[in-house]
Amino acid sequence: MNAPPRLGLRANALQFTLLVVVNGFVGAMVGLERSVLPLLAEGEFGVSTRTALLAFIAVFGGSKALANYVAGRLGDRYGRKPVLIAGWLLALPVPFLLVWAPSWEVIVATNALLGVSQGLTWSTTVIMKIDLAGPDQRGLAMGINEFAGYVALAVTALGTAHLADTGAGSPFSIGIGIAVAGLLLSLVAVRETAGHVAVEVAQQGLGDARDGGDDDADLSAREVFRRTSLSDPSLSAVSQAGLVNNLNDGVAWGLFPLVFAAAGLGMGEIGLLAALIPGVWGVGQLITGPLSDRIGRKPLIVLGMVVQSVGVALVPLSAGMPGFVGAAVLLGAGTACVYPTLLAAIGDVAHPSWRAGAVGTYRLWRDGGYVVGALGAGVLADVFSLDVALWTIAGLTFASGMVVAGRMQSR
Repeated sequence: MNAPPRLGLRANALQFTLLVVVNGFVGAMVGLERSVLPLLAEGEFGVSTRTALLAFIAVFGGSKALANYVAGRLGDRYGRKPVLIAGWLLALPVPFLLVWAPSWEVIVATNALLGVSQGLTWSTTVIMKIDLAGPDQRGLAMGINEFAGYVALAVTALGTAHLADTGAGSPFSIGIGIAVAGLLLSLVAVRETAGHVAVEVAQQGLGDARDGGDDDADLSAREVFRRTSLSDPSLSAVSQAGLVNNLNDGVAWGLFPLVFAAAGLGMGEIGLLAALIPGVWGVGQLITGPLSDRIGRKPLIVLGMVVQSVGVALVPLSAGMPGFVGAAVLLGAGTACVYPTLLAAIGDVAHPSWRAGAVGTYRLWRDGGYVVGALGAGVLADVFSLDVALWTIAGLTFASGMVVAGRMQSR
């Protein structure tokens, strides 16, 4: 008779490591577009307005947001691994479509597919690591998870910028190997983690959730959505902070390369800056994730949002590489404080029986930030200027941190 699953990173070291590698491949798929696509929009496809240019980010964010929610619900119902494999199957055509794309409309449609794939794969690796880690090491687990994804994103962004700069090949061709490797590893080596959820539920007792009572352990999908979005002060504070965080990331993805190019920077320098934000963000999470296990989630979330707002505000104040590097480091460091901590906070509050649904709901709002940021910043940039768009985003980010300070319950 097989022994029941055990919780904790040490007890699940091999599977946790495999999932870290898988999430590295997931992040690398987004890195394909990070440095070169906004510039190709104007140079290769003749996109003339900021709003139209940022459509690819809005479509990516919208499809990923919805897929995040679906991933959580499907993961609760059918298990985690089938959802992960489905996400990788959807990723396979993406690099081929990016290499072949004859028009900007095809790029935008491809990003819808990429967003669905990302929502299914990244959400599922997050949920599976939370399952394995247990209640005492969630911050560390999320720090390692997000480190893998965003460092891989940064490396791929550098690689695609180099290929575009040297003309050595299509910058998107490396995505073929990434997608195949991610799918094969998920099929062959990754194991289902639903058994770990059953162990944690048994340890807690069905009625021993944060709010108390059996009703807390058996919630409808509608009630999970309501709590995570609105009624629970901690979950709703986390959800709005996640939205604003990815609003920033969408702006950094879509508008920063245009600002850098207008300042006279070359493709190599733009690629370096595009990689610096997720690089600092990724490495920093190895510190901030476990730190949140010790000092609590709220202080790091508030600090991170304030630091991000300063980083965004520094971009329109800068005119060359030194200032842009400082802005990128601040934005990456602020995001490192926030990103794994928000995910760990969801795990703290949500009962194991509906945790996947809560993670999916949070990630629905978080990646909805790409849509809000892309469309809002694009309109502001077209109607007013890039500087006005960036100053507005900086102010919203600071305000979001204050919402967390006032609404989130201490942990």
